[in-house]
Parts: sequence; C-alpha cells; structure tokens
Amino acid sequence: MMLDDFMTRAALGGIGTALAAAPLGCFVVWRRMAYFGDATAHAAILGVALSLALAMPIFAGALVIALVMATSVTLLSGRGYAMDTLLGVMAHSALAFGLVAVSFLEGIQLDLMAYLFGDILSVSRGDLGVIWSGAALVVGLVAWRWSALLTATLNPDLARAAGIDPRREELVLTLALAVVVAVAIKVVGVLLITAMLIIPAATARPFARTPEAMAVIAAGIGMAAAWGGLLVSYRLDTPTGPTIVAVVASLFALATLGGRLLRAS
Repeated sequence: MMLDDFMTRAALGGIGTALAAAPLGCFVVWRRMAYFGDATAHAAILGVALSLALAMPIFAGALVIALVMATSVTLLSGRGYAMDTLLGVMAHSALAFGLVAVSFLEGIQLDLMAYLFGDILSVSRGDLGVIWSGAALVVGLVAWRWSALLTATLNPDLARAAGIDPRREELVLTLALAVVVAVAIKVVGVLLITAMLIIPAATARPFARTPEAMAVIAAGIGMAAAWGGLLVSYRLDTPTGPTIVAVVASLFALATLGGRLLRAS
C-alpha cells in the first residue's frame, strides 16, 4: 500500500507539520513572538524525557511540558522582567534541564539527535495520525478564533472595546503553539521548530495583501519546503530536518532578493 513507502509517510508528515505551523506562524511574526516559540520548543525535550521515563507517548509528554512552559511565560510576563530576558532564561534552562533529565534514563535506547533535529524518515502510520490530528486541531482552532485573534493582535484596546479579551486570545495561541511543538518534534526536532513557524510566514509577507492570504501563502511555502527538502535530502544524503529548514530559508532569501529587485526597477 502507498503508506508502506517511508518516503510517502515522510512527505505526508512534513506537509501536515507545515499546515499546522503556517497559520500560527503568521501570528508569531505579527506579534514578534519568535523567542516565545523557541522557549516552548526547547522545553519539549524535557517532555521527551518525561514520556520515556513514564512509558507514555512522546507526543503526550511534549504537549504537557510545552503547555506548561507556554502558560508559565504568559502568566509571568509583565511581572518585573523584560519579556526577552524571561524567555531567554526559560528557553535555555528548559533545554538544559531536559538534556540532563535524558542523561538519567537508564536502559532506554535514545537517539537524542532525532529529537533535537527531527527524524522525518522514521515517521510511522501512528505518527501520521498524530501529526494530521494536531494539524486539524490547530487549523480548526485558529479558523474559529481568527477574527478575535486578529483584532487582539492588531489593537488590544480595540479588541477590549469589541468585547474581546486579548489575554484569552493569547492563551488560545499558547495552546495552538504547544500542539504544533508536540506535532513537529518528529519532523524537524525541537531546535528547528521555530524556523518552520517563522520563515514561511516571513517569506509570504511581501506577497500577501490580506492576513488570510498570508496564512494561505505561508502554508504553500511550508509544504513546498517540506517536499523539496525531503527530495534534496534523499538526493544528497543530508539530514532531512535541517535540509527542510535550509530549503525554506533559501526561499526566503530568494523572495527578499526578488522583492528588492522589483522595487529597484
């Protein structure tokens, strides 16, 4: 059957991850939340250690820890520390504690590089179910709250006047971000998740006239990068997760250069 082909499963996993990350990545770019995404993603390695220690699915542990981290950052913001300082401390501390926790796991075969940089070629049917379920949840959640999220992002005061609680919408983004992190671990790993959130959205920005168009274009760019990175990795025998990110970074560079040339002409 088609899903017995590991390349097909890898491609479907990458496309599902791109679909989950694209609309959320637009809000990360608009809100300048890149470091927030890093902090949540880095914390996921602690979730991996928790999952292995308790013999539970990796997705579950990563999701729980990502939620805890994202919610903690949201609640602690504005409590006496600059946001970039708080995120820097929590991001690197979470990654360090996660790596230390992993070192205490005895009798468990663990490929740490696979969790740090992804192992898309080993995506199973069960992983595909998790990835696409997570993508459907994120896309559905963002679509449901799209208008409120957009209003809260553009003007919190206007959102309050319209009866929208900006804090609540921030928590919605927090939940969606935690799901994306848990879904993307298998594909690009905890160190590269933020790249798949930010770069497709940043690449789409110059070509989009509306926020909705930016989300759709970002999804297309992310899916193209996942497919193209998989093919390049297969041809050149390079690590697949980093290759996917390298491809989308190249698309960003081309889009930026092309935009400047058009403006200059």
